[in-house]
Amino acid sequence: MKESITPFNGFNKELFKFLKDLKKNNNVEWFHKNKDRYQNFLVWPSKSFIVEMAPFLNRLNPAVRTEPKFNETIMRLNKDMRFAKGEPYRAFLLVHFGRFKLDSEFYLYFQPDAFSLGMFLNKKSGDNLYFAQNLKRYPKEIIEVCKRYKISGNYSLSDLENESEIIVTKFDAAKHLEKFNDIDFILLDRAKPVSEKVLFSDGIVVETIKMISQLYPLYCFAISPQPLKELQKFEDEFGEII
Repeated sequence: MKESITPFNGFNKELFKFLKDLKKNNNVEWFHKNKDRYQNFLVWPSKSFIVEMAPFLNRLNPAVRTEPKFNETIMRLNKDMRFAKGEPYRAFLLVHFGRFKLDSEFYLYFQPDAFSLGMFLNKKSGDNLYFAQNLKRYPKEIIEVCKRYKISGNYSLSDLENESEIIVTKFDAAKHLEKFNDIDFILLDRAKPVSEKVLFSDGIVVETIKMISQLYPLYCFAISPQPLKELQKFEDEFGEII
C-alpha cells in the first residue's frame, strides 16, 4: 500500500527537542520507545517537504533525486554498526538533493541546537564529478558567477572533513577561491540564519528554492565537463536570477 504524504506546513520545534533527547539517550532502547516522535516530527515532515520541492527541482535538473526516500534524499539516523563504532544513531537530520551518493548537492541540516542550509561541493575525482577540473580551468568564470549571483558575501565556507569548521565567515570568491584547493569536501552555508517563523512554516520551501536558485550557477561547475553550457541552459530556462 502506497504511503500517504500530507501537505507540508513547516517543520516542528519538536524536531529539535527529539534530537536533543537523542543526543542524551543515544541507544536502541530509547529510540524504539520514541519512534513515534521520530516518525511524526522528522520523517513525515521531511518527506512532505521533499514532495513540495520536487516540481521545482525536476524542472531545474531532472537528474537530481527527488523521491522522498532514505538513502536518496533523507539520511538515515541509524548507523551501519558493521562499520561504525560507538553510538548507534546520528543526532542530526540531513535532507539533501543530489544526483547520487556523495554527489555535490543542496542540503538542509538539522542539529540539536542549530539549523543550516547550503550546498556541498565534492572536489574529489570520480565519475560525473567535475568540480576539481573546472576549478582549474575556469577560476575567473567561477569568481564572476559568485559575484553576479551574490554568492560572495552571503555564505560561509567550511570543511566537512574538519568537523565542518568555518574557515571563512563570509566567503568572497575573489579573495578566497584559492582556499578551495585545500578542501575536498566543501560546504557553503547560508551566512544569514533562517528565522523560526520561516522554518516552522511553508515559507522554508520558498527560502530553499531561493537558495538553490542562487547557488545553482556555481553547482553547474560541479556537474558538467562543459559548465558554461550548463550555466547558459540554466539562464535560458530561468533567466538571470539576481
